[in-house]
Amino acid sequence: MKGAVHYEQRGEIALLSIDNPPVNPLSSGVRQGLFDGVTKALADDSVKAIVITGMHRAFIAGADIGEFGGAASEAVGLGEALDKMEGSTKPIIAAINGTAFGGGLETALCCDYRIASPKAPVGLPEVKLGLLPGAGGTQRLPRLIGAQAAVTAIVSGDPILAPAALKLGIIDRVADGDIVEAGIAFAEEIVAGGSKTRKIRDLEDKIAADRGNTKLFEDAAKQLDKTHRGQFAPSQILKCVEAAVNAESFDEGMKAEQKFFAECMKDPQREALIHIFFAERAANKIPGLDKDTPLIDINKASVIGSGTMGGGIAMCFANAGIAVRLHDNDADNLAKGLKVIEGNYARTVSRGRLSREMMDARMALIIPTEAFEDLGDADVVIEAVYENLDLKKEIFAKLDKVMKDGALLATNTSGLDVDAIAAETSRPENVVGLHFFSPANVMKLLEVVRGEKSSTQALGTAMKLGKTLGKVAVVAGNCPGFIGNRMIGGYSRQASMMILEGASPAQVDKVIFDFGLAMGPFTMADMVGLDLGWRARKMMGGSNEVTARIPDELCELGRYGQKNMKGYYQYVEGDRTPRPDGEADAVVKRVAEELGFERKEFTDEEILKRCIYPLVNIGAKLLEEEHALRASDIDTVYVNGYGFPTYVGGPMWYADAQGLDNVLADVERFYAETKDEAWKPSELLKKLVAEGKTFASLDG
Repeated sequence: MKGAVHYEQRGEIALLSIDNPPVNPLSSGVRQGLFDGVTKALADDSVKAIVITGMHRAFIAGADIGEFGGAASEAVGLGEALDKMEGSTKPIIAAINGTAFGGGLETALCCDYRIASPKAPVGLPEVKLGLLPGAGGTQRLPRLIGAQAAVTAIVSGDPILAPAALKLGIIDRVADGDIVEAGIAFAEEIVAGGSKTRKIRDLEDKIAADRGNTKLFEDAAKQLDKTHRGQFAPSQILKCVEAAVNAESFDEGMKAEQKFFAECMKDPQREALIHIFFAERAANKIPGLDKDTPLIDINKASVIGSGTMGGGIAMCFANAGIAVRLHDNDADNLAKGLKVIEGNYARTVSRGRLSREMMDARMALIIPTEAFEDLGDADVVIEAVYENLDLKKEIFAKLDKVMKDGALLATNTSGLDVDAIAAETSRPENVVGLHFFSPANVMKLLEVVRGEKSSTQALGTAMKLGKTLGKVAVVAGNCPGFIGNRMIGGYSRQASMMILEGASPAQVDKVIFDFGLAMGPFTMADMVGLDLGWRARKMMGGSNEVTARIPDELCELGRYGQKNMKGYYQYVEGDRTPRPDGEADAVVKRVAEELGFERKEFTDEEILKRCIYPLVNIGAKLLEEEHALRASDIDTVYVNGYGFPTYVGGPMWYADAQGLDNVLADVERFYAETKDEAWKPSELLKKLVAEGKTFASLDG
């Protein structure tokens, strides 16, 4: 069995210490150890109370996901272990030394009392895997903190630090110092007071106040439609909490929880979310990199460019406690950039998510400079100027002369040739791409672009830096657009082609929104600003690309998007809701006629395939070319950088779910109908279908 629980006696207190490093998941040996330890303590008359704690850095970090779908274990199930604890006639105290997530918190809720270290986080994050707490969490937590607070905690799945958990009523005490000693002292107090037990299942005060309150759950359901649109598990969680409040007994509520848990287990969203969970971890496994690869220590950073991207990247370093020089050769731009950063932090303070002291500390770590030479003592420098290859090459030639030996040199380009940039230096082995996504201080994705000469040290340092900055880092090969932007080009092109062929922008956007993205391509274009591409094309003398005609015509009419309240849609002041606009629709129809398109009606299914399948086909080509290491890396990029719904699992996982033979048939049909080379089927896609395999099979 995996894991163990050590038993020792300290006076009248039995101490059970969970030992399953590094984070003490509820593996078979832990479940059996808890059951056996409590059984032994109950049989010993000299034991008056029991303390359960965790060794290493966690109390219990949750279920052992590695056991999901595996063979049945000889160990007792979690329910049996928790029943033994909850049925104890001797008080049990959970001494929460560290992370208590999922089944870990559910274990603590089966104890009579809870004491925690100040920095110990607790929570029920099962929703993030498409599940709900299946060991009584949805039934016990409402009895402890009330239905509304329980719904918020369980549906968010976010960690709650001990002081906040104390305020909510999840734990009874926060203790500095040795948590085991504090737990034993707490147990001794309880023994001295008569060894009273206190079972959460018997508490009625909190839920009694909510019983029969249908509005509470109706309002919660409406909120879920906004915050967790399209997700299955949150609605099941709401049903469970409603059962906790309104069921005839605790046991009836538990039956409801088991029923809804089973439904989550069968729902395809669970498998997709678990896929993303493992995909994000697999992205860190890079061929040729291992724990012995020497890495550069990053203690100081420099960023070139104080605009939106440069300022956001500087904030990433400051948030991680790393001093960063922010360079701009224009004093006004530099001052403006610092003001934007300060405003970003001030808004976070106003929302209660950051203290003023922390804001001041982070601002102090961002050191402005107009002198290029000041950048040289950094361990990493990131160039974040606008997308102009000649300018970036010029900057790297200067960096080569200024930066100290051994520094990591990175470009934030979103798709330019990293090798061409690296060739301007005498140390191309130290150059990588670090493609942050805007806003850099918010977006989780970081594409780490491997150049032809990038060393394993540079690559490993970049990946570690991503983790330090709180990013989900994915290695991409050096090709135009890398992974994400190369793929999104196919998506955007097909959306633009469809409105020429007869679909309306509103219909396309609705299909994509209903699929699960935050907004469709035309709402997105309005938000970004149609004039950006229009002005760029005018600077290059215009464009012959048919998909540029409609946005260019809209801009010629002064329709730039949300910034001036009219683009593909119209808007009203203070409201970003897109509204249909007859003038824009007339432009679409007129341009289509001028270009000779025969307009037709589109089904929603056809629109979805035309938008999503280019992602799949181009993704397959990236795998063929080895610019993406794994299909799951592509899914990780799209979920974390492009708003692809996690519960669908990413474009490659989605394709597997549709059946690759079906996807290939549609891609071939689109190729035959359009004669568009962009639809030419990937050789890898054809090979997988011929062999009856999936993209997931490539990842092992």
